[in-house]
Amino acid sequence: MTELSESHDDPFAPHLAALVVLDDRGVVVGWNRRAQELLGHPDTAVIGRPAFEVLVDPADLPAVTEAAAKCRRAGGWAGVLTLRHRDGQLVELGLRAHELSRGDRGREWFLAGAPAADVLDWQRDRAVLDGLYRQCPIGMVIHGPDQRILRVNRAIERFSGVPAADFRGLSTGRLLLADDARKAVDRVRQVMQTGRPLVYSEQFVRLEQDPARERVALVSSFRMEDPSGRVLGVAEMIEDITERHRAQRRLALLDQVGSRIGTTLDVAETARELAEVMVPHLADHASVDLLQAVTRGEEPTRAVAGPVVRLGTCSVGAQQPGPPHPEGHPVEFGPDTPQAGCLAEGRPLLEPVLPPDWVSAAGRQGAQAPDLGAHSLIVVPLAARGLVLGVMTLWRSRRPDAFETDDLTLAQELASRAAVAIDNARRFTQQQQTAFTLQSSLLPRTVPDQSAVEVALRYLPASAGPGLGGDWFDVIPLSGARVALVVGDVVGRGIHAAATMGRLRTAVHTLPSLDLEPDEVLSRLDDLVNLLAAEHEAVGERPVGEQVVGATCLYAVYDPVSGRCSVARAGHPPPVVTAPDGQVAVLDLPAGPPLGLGGLPFATRDIELAEGSLLSLYTNGIIGERHIDADVGLAKLCAALARPAGALERTCQAVIDALVPSRPSDDVVLLIARTRMLPPADVASWRLPPEPASAGRARTLISAKLTEWGLEHLAFTTELIASELVTNVYRYAGGPATLRLIREQCLVCEVSDTSHTSPHLRHARTTDEGGRGLFLVARMAERWGTRYTRDGKTVWTEQPLTGTPV
Repeated sequence: MTELSESHDDPFAPHLAALVVLDDRGVVVGWNRRAQELLGHPDTAVIGRPAFEVLVDPADLPAVTEAAAKCRRAGGWAGVLTLRHRDGQLVELGLRAHELSRGDRGREWFLAGAPAADVLDWQRDRAVLDGLYRQCPIGMVIHGPDQRILRVNRAIERFSGVPAADFRGLSTGRLLLADDARKAVDRVRQVMQTGRPLVYSEQFVRLEQDPARERVALVSSFRMEDPSGRVLGVAEMIEDITERHRAQRRLALLDQVGSRIGTTLDVAETARELAEVMVPHLADHASVDLLQAVTRGEEPTRAVAGPVVRLGTCSVGAQQPGPPHPEGHPVEFGPDTPQAGCLAEGRPLLEPVLPPDWVSAAGRQGAQAPDLGAHSLIVVPLAARGLVLGVMTLWRSRRPDAFETDDLTLAQELASRAAVAIDNARRFTQQQQTAFTLQSSLLPRTVPDQSAVEVALRYLPASAGPGLGGDWFDVIPLSGARVALVVGDVVGRGIHAAATMGRLRTAVHTLPSLDLEPDEVLSRLDDLVNLLAAEHEAVGERPVGEQVVGATCLYAVYDPVSGRCSVARAGHPPPVVTAPDGQVAVLDLPAGPPLGLGGLPFATRDIELAEGSLLSLYTNGIIGERHIDADVGLAKLCAALARPAGALERTCQAVIDALVPSRPSDDVVLLIARTRMLPPADVASWRLPPEPASAGRARTLISAKLTEWGLEHLAFTTELIASELVTNVYRYAGGPATLRLIREQCLVCEVSDTSHTSPHLRHARTTDEGGRGLFLVARMAERWGTRYTRDGKTVWTEQPLTGTPV
């Protein structure tokens, strides 16, 4: 009984059921062994006796009588009745009764019975099986051993749109496209041969009759066998998960947008990332067009439909044509194009099926379509903060299914997220351009004309990182034909660094007018940086850890008369000197503290430079990235400078090519100066004793020298200037004076003494007998000033060679 119950075979089958035959009067005329097993009566005890008398308990007689009446009226009956066992127990049996016609012998009734529990189990199994074929939402396909379809349920009929009866006898995968059919055949064959079931295998299902509609099914397959192990075929349960698959794909795309788009604060790169995310997951071709104002970092004007620049394109397959406009080129959208409308109104457009003449239709200008096979179109605006930044266009040509409303919703969501990244990149570009403009305005545009050195320089702003740096350089003409060479690097990036750089550069330009020694200049700059830091901290402008309060600087002064160079540095990389014979040396110079530490001393070193030597000043960016050892970068710089390329500009560019990457992460400054020496014939110097006659002696010497130089027209003014300055030495300094004339781009007249007393320009009263000397000097010279040395001071004047200033 247990085995029969577990097998759920038909309990009314002849070999399983209790079979009883009654005549028309209800007398038992037939009784099989199974009836004896279920009710306990042997056939000899019941045949010939009324069934009601032997098998029915008096309490159940009304129910049995009613059932018998129904059976007579209908010619048959089925149900559950309670019968009495031989030992008196009551047994519930499921019964089926059918009328048997015996011709002349009248009627008989054939009864088949089985335990009610077995009948109910079997009925449930039949109900489940019937539900699988008629009501189950999951498709079921039964394949025979020859891999032909025996039966499908109604879910497959709804899934495929093909009547269930039409499947019978078809080979596996018969109604599918070739690629999908091949996978289905292989799956059924594998399960048939191995007996190992496949659970939840995803399968793309595209029907031959509807190839444009792509479906995804979840298939579970198992082999069917009879009790003897004979293979009967393969059953497959097929669930349509197309919508679930699309939802997963949309979620994956949204995730990709978060992880792949906006990886850099670059407008063009962000546009390219967006196009690449769209293909092939959502579209076969994608283009991203941004308003030109956005590409420049500017905020776009509302309701403007162009002009635009194509910054991102992507297409399926290497052989597939892409949108006709290459990246970086302007695109003109006609007034009737979907893109123009989208840009102007900020509303998306979905055209699931493009008409055959869409590409060539007036106003469409087929140049906007990627190829003639495009059959479905989506256009969505790229909008952020209420402003339309551009437009994204998606086409389908290779994939047969058309865009749907859900695809448009997804494209809008993706475009919205990407637009935020693009707008962030735009605003960063705007900030970068502002900082670059500020920095450019603060840096020297040209090298001033001077005769001390020949200069070649390169300034390369960082192309990566959070902003522009604060590197700067300067070439400043000084008195006495000297020149100051300056290179500095402000700590930090962005506008704050650029602004601090500008203030430092202004200070550097102011300090040389005092003709201070290099270490004194750095000390004054150090005070300024400390002052800036204190100002920022006082107003709470930024957290202290983010203040732009530090800088490094190298300050060098070269004298073409003596060939001496005085250098001091504040935490800056040391200069490199290349001798005329090609020998390269890093100048051994005290490093000094960076500017901003305060209170620490700086040291000046004087070196002699032969004419034609190269003095190279630079910032950290040229000796390598931050992760590279500075000593390694410095060795590479020395190697590059050991092979000068002749012309100074070529040497400068050769160093840049050898050491600087195409996209430096830090600002780069390289300043190379080739030293010159003034010819001895252009310099005249005399030492004058501290006596009244020295003024007359000075006039005589100057007159003779200017005549020799052919500058007689400057003799009067120069004599007057020298006479006044020498007289002041005699009156106030009390020591010998040194008179020097220098002929270069102008005529320089210098008078030096051993006093540090500062001369003052004042207006003498009409009754004063003196006090007008420096006033006359200032009126006759184009420029004048005083510089101090450790041994005293020098008062200098400059006059143009072409004439006397008024």
